[in-house]
Amino acid sequence: MVPALASPAPSGGDRDLTGTVLVAVADDGPAGPGPVGFAHLSHQDSWGEWAHLEQLSVLPTHQGRGVGRALVEAARERARWDGHRRLSLCTYRDVPWNGPFYRSAGFEEVDEAHLQPFQAALRAREQELGLDGAGPRCVMMVTLARKSYP
Repeated sequence: MVPALASPAPSGGDRDLTGTVLVAVADDGPAGPGPVGFAHLSHQDSWGEWAHLEQLSVLPTHQGRGVGRALVEAARERARWDGHRRLSLCTYRDVPWNGPFYRSAGFEEVDEAHLQPFQAALRAREQELGLDGAGPRCVMMVTLARKSYP
């Protein structure tokens, strides 16, 4: 365990920022119907260019069933409908259910030299907290394509 993460978060203020929480609900939860996962999106600029996937979590009992992929797709669609052109996230590069999972969902790694200011600040905070001690982390992004209809 990373020591800095063992203590409570100093503030929940970030959770009050403009954003969206998407919740996956299943009929077959361990305690009956209920939430089995969520995605937390934040809006990163006033002109709508970037949204950021702050957190994606799925209950262990529902992992491997497509819940995470459905939440990623819902997050992409929500960000697109909110007017954003790009969606980014920070993750572990090599953990199978992190970097490789997001790559399979169309995300690409962003070179550190090309990070947006908010992404560089997020990475600096992660390093400050010692997250890189558990493995290499990276910023990934996907362009949110506009659908065209005939």
